[in-house]
Formats: sequence, C-alpha cells, structure tokens
Amino acid sequence: MTIQAQSHRRIQFIVPVALASLLLLGSVRIILDNLRYTNQFYFLWKSYLIGSRRPRLPIVVSQEEIIEDGCNLFNGKWILDNSSYPLYREDSCPFLVKQVTCQRNGRPDSLYQNWRWQPYGCNLPRFDALKLLEMLRDKRMMFVGDSIQRGMFESMVCLVQSAVTGKRTLERIPPRKVFTIEEFNASIEYYWAPFIVESISDHATNHTVRKRMVRLDSVAKHAKEWEGVDILVFESYVWWMYKPQINATYGSPDDIKEYNVTRAYRLAMETWAKWINSNINPNSQKIFFTTMSPTHLWNWEWKGGSDGNCFNESYPIEEGSYWGTGSNLDIMGTVKDVLGKLKVNVRLLNITQLSEYRKDGHTSVFGERRGKLLTREQRLNPKKFADCIHWCLPGVPDTWNEILYALLLQDYRTR
Repeated sequence: MTIQAQSHRRIQFIVPVALASLLLLGSVRIILDNLRYTNQFYFLWKSYLIGSRRPRLPIVVSQEEIIEDGCNLFNGKWILDNSSYPLYREDSCPFLVKQVTCQRNGRPDSLYQNWRWQPYGCNLPRFDALKLLEMLRDKRMMFVGDSIQRGMFESMVCLVQSAVTGKRTLERIPPRKVFTIEEFNASIEYYWAPFIVESISDHATNHTVRKRMVRLDSVAKHAKEWEGVDILVFESYVWWMYKPQINATYGSPDDIKEYNVTRAYRLAMETWAKWINSNINPNSQKIFFTTMSPTHLWNWEWKGGSDGNCFNESYPIEEGSYWGTGSNLDIMGTVKDVLGKLKVNVRLLNITQLSEYRKDGHTSVFGERRGKLLTREQRLNPKKFADCIHWCLPGVPDTWNEILYALLLQDYRTR
C-alpha cells in the first residue's frame, strides 16, 4: 500500500471518532447545563468534592437570637413549658448512661423535664442543633471535669444527635469519651479530671472516693489531652467537698500535707490558670468554666421543719435568691478571682444560682449507686440512698448547654 493510501485510511478513521467525541461532549454539556441550577446537580457535585461531608451553611444570627449588652443570662426564673420542652426525649437518645435515665429507672413523674429558664429582661435563644454543628465543623469540643460534667457532655450529645444524618459514633476510651460526627468532621468529647489538677482519683472507672489526694501544682498529665482543643469547658467542685480538709502535695510529690479545702482549691485553680495563660491561643480557642453544680441534701433549707432531701420533689424553689448549703461561696469567689486575673479570656458559665432552684431535677432514688441501680429496698430508704447531686436527663444540664450555645452563637454576630 502506498504512503498516500495509508494517510487516506487514517483520515477516514479519525474523522468519525472526532465527530462522535464532539457529539458526546455536546450531549454532556446540554445535560450539565440543564442540571446546573438544580439541587440534584448541587448535591452530586458536593458529594464528589467532599464525600460524606454535609455542605457548609452560613451561621446566621437572627434578631431574636441576639443577646443585648447588659443582659444577664444567669439571672431569671423557671417557667413551665409543656409545648417546647423537653428538647429531646430520654428514649430517643441512645447515648445516655443508666445513672441519668430517671424515667427508664422508674421515676413516676416527668414534670422536671418541662421547665424552661427565662432570663429577666431578655430571651435565651432557642437551641439549634444544626447551627451548633456548623460551629463545630472541623473542630473539637471537650468537657473536662467530674461526673457532673459528664452529664453536661451527655446532654450536649443528646441535643445534637437527632440532627445528624450521617455516621455518628461514641467511643469510650477512659478517661475520655468521644462522640464523632463524620459529616461535620467534628467531635464532642468528655475527659475525666475531677480535680482538674492531677490526683489519685484520675482513673475514670477505678478511683478512690474517700481517700483523696491531689497534686496541687500539676496538670501536665491531663493537659496533654487538652492541647489544641478548639472549645474547652472546665468544671470542678463536688470532689473537693467530701471533707473540710484534703491531703495534697505542692512542690514535692513526696511531701503530703493536709490542706484546708478552700486553700487547696485556690492553689489548684492557679496551677490550671498558669497552663491556660501559657498554652491557649485566644485567636483559635474558646474556653469556658462552669461554676459549681449545687446539691440539695437537706430539705429543711427550703421547707422548714422537714427532715428529708430532694426525694419526691416535683417543683423548683420559687424564692428570689435561694442559696443552699450545697454551694460554697468561698469556692465561687475563688473561681471569679482566678478567672479575673487571667490574660486569656475564659468565659464563666455561672449555672449555680439557676440550678439552686431545681431541687426537683436530681436523680434521687432513680439512679445508680456504685455502678448499679438501686434495689427496691434501697429506694424505700431515700434518706440514706437518694442521690441529690446528679441530675436526670433530659433536665437541668440541658439549660447549661443552652446558655453555652447562646454564648457561642454571639461570636457569629455581624457588627
């Protein structure tokens, strides 16, 4: 075959292929043009770009969600709201531990779930799970503290989990719990540190209650877990209050002395404050400190002449500025003083007064004791066995998280 004939055959082959390719590309272009502005194309394109991640949405703060300057979210009253509360149902959240599932454990009343906190002179923004998840996109939120703080962590998980459409997991890696939301590349975590500083009670499941000893000058072991966390929420109180004195070391780990609890608490907070000042980047991290969660161990404080506790209480205390013996004013003063001297802005979640009113919100005899639900015989002896420290969920800790959400939301206000 001549060279001229071979060239002619190649041209005959190439031309049809080229024409077919042009026709195919034209058809694809027409299809894409038709799909360009449809939701179908949008989500196909997003799925291609980000896999299982949910498309980013702007965080818009409406006029109703703006907290005006001068509004004190922590000063107000409880209002019965049967239409809007609870914000989730106990049986709809599979991540709750038995200690807080009071309905499942046999509590006959449920009114404690229906109280809404109403600040004086302003409104608390309605909790919006999707907005919070957007705030947490590509971030970590960690609650640090004791079992009270664990309740706040579980409350937050329950508040957001219904809005998660993709994969969600809860891993228990003592001393941590990690709730992961894959579609937002976010996590909500809990870290067990009952004294914030190091102690012999730092094992999450095998810790001593009566023989307590703390290292007042060290958070190094714990702080490795806190480093780089985007939103940290600290709390520490109940474990300090077992006795007026506590065994502790300061300077030398072998020099164990007995300290007055209020003095020891201040030294521990100052150690924590040094770490905050040295390790937190205020441009990328947000820090909160939750004040003490009150106890309701003696009902003579709100019901003169009585000899009981929080058992069988169904309504909040209505008195204007009730303050029980379960809250220590010296500790409260120490927290405010230490936070006031920090170079880094740590926002105070002052949940103590609003929680003081809620004598009805505790697990009472409808919780656990040493990891086991109370027996029928123990429930018949509430004076000895009622838990007036921990809270039922849904319940009071949900309000703490509503306030936390409201404060985070204000960071997205356009000025």
